[in-house]
Amino acid sequence: MNAAKHDLTPVLVAIFILIGAAILWYWSKLSSSLPPGPVHLPIVGYLPFLGPNLLTHFTNMAHSYGPIFKIWLGSKLHIVINTPELARTVVRDQDETFANRSITIAASIITYGGQDIAWSNNNSSWRNLRKILVHEVLSNKNREACSSFRRDEVRKTIKNVYSKMGTEICIKEISFSMITNVLTRMVWGKNSHLGVELQMVVLKIVEMLGKPNLSDFFPFLIWFDLQGVERETKRHFKNLDRVFTSIIDDRIKLNSEGLDVAVGHEGKKDLLQILLELKDQKDATSLDITKIKALLTDIMVAGTETTTSVIEWAMTEIMQNPNVMKRVQEELAEIVGPNNIVEESHLSKLKYLDATVKETLRLHPIVPLLVPRSPSQTCTVGGYTIPKGCTVFVNVWAIHRDPRYWDNPLEFNPERFLTCDGMDKLYDFKGNNLKFFPFGSGRRICPGVPLVEKMQIYILASLLHSFDWSLPKGEEHDFSDMFSLALKKTKPLIAIPSQRLPDVSLYM
Repeated sequence: MNAAKHDLTPVLVAIFILIGAAILWYWSKLSSSLPPGPVHLPIVGYLPFLGPNLLTHFTNMAHSYGPIFKIWLGSKLHIVINTPELARTVVRDQDETFANRSITIAASIITYGGQDIAWSNNNSSWRNLRKILVHEVLSNKNREACSSFRRDEVRKTIKNVYSKMGTEICIKEISFSMITNVLTRMVWGKNSHLGVELQMVVLKIVEMLGKPNLSDFFPFLIWFDLQGVERETKRHFKNLDRVFTSIIDDRIKLNSEGLDVAVGHEGKKDLLQILLELKDQKDATSLDITKIKALLTDIMVAGTETTTSVIEWAMTEIMQNPNVMKRVQEELAEIVGPNNIVEESHLSKLKYLDATVKETLRLHPIVPLLVPRSPSQTCTVGGYTIPKGCTVFVNVWAIHRDPRYWDNPLEFNPERFLTCDGMDKLYDFKGNNLKFFPFGSGRRICPGVPLVEKMQIYILASLLHSFDWSLPKGEEHDFSDMFSLALKKTKPLIAIPSQRLPDVSLYM
């Protein structure tokens, strides 16, 4: 027996040497075919060298290393795409290959292990959930059925602002509250006593999603949770889950008592009712309570954060540019009139305001690197090897500011979207034009775009038609931003409204 073991030793050593040599050869060959990138340190990679302004840093790196480059952050490989041509390869030509997500620890916790739409991998469950959202919640018919909700909440906000005229108002707070109320009424038909608590929890969750976490870059640190991100995220997630559980349990109880729950003038069922009925069908929809909660999380977190940020950035840019403010209000005076309030029927005619929102999203895309993708198999982009499972960023922020595609790219100029007929279709939010795609493109494009587009125009039009806005005395506009996953203003916009319409009854 011992002799047999002794005889096997050289064979085992030879096998291990061959395996080691094969691994070294593979990584040597792979490294030589990867995109170029900066020198990195062992273990920590390039993390110590990242500047505080990540977007500017990445854009400057593209000038040094080319339109596609790699960086090692901790033990994880990241690829950054910086041109429309290469972006097309990722989000259109090889869309299915790049349709998986690179999910963070915080996102995994909040989305019940990636069972939602935003962070789920490309699988049958994701496709089914997205189909339900698009067809049951965001269809033209359902958006129209919920128009009264939007009108009610906008009018409540205008009345609230009127009662505080001459005082300082946080644009982010009033926008967030308004949008949350609209979404809660769409989802479960009415504002509940849990609405205020839900707003607070959503704000905390958005904060956790954007907080850098060392454990995302060094998986061996997950057990230690050195920054407490996992622990704190679980605490906020528990509160969110409790709110959703309470709402769902109340609805199930009402259903068991034989009470019909419907909203809208045509008896349109709210989203929660639709989802619960689909769950009970036990067919190909494969819905359960966990997936319903994950979908509700997407709606309440992504839906509020996206629109709120667009409104705050747009108001900041409009107030900074008096000529833009003048043109927006002249258009509102022409289309809406001084003796009327903004209705959704006016929105399609507000071409200059639409261009102003697009210019805002060009300079301040809300998710400037898009939600990170991860290839499901090793592939090639721009002649370079992109390994399976790495993280891929598409630098929309850099593309939107590239002088090769935009004249005077750092200037806020809504007219650039109005230079000729058809510009509204050339630069829409559908992700077909990869010089301008603030909501992404391909199968992972944000499904909420139709609702976001309508809400952001409606709210801005109402605020700018009803009031003149100015900064508090001695204050100057602050355009500093902070980026993690989303791009937000570092300092919230505080503005003072004054009456603009002659008829006081229009504010009631």
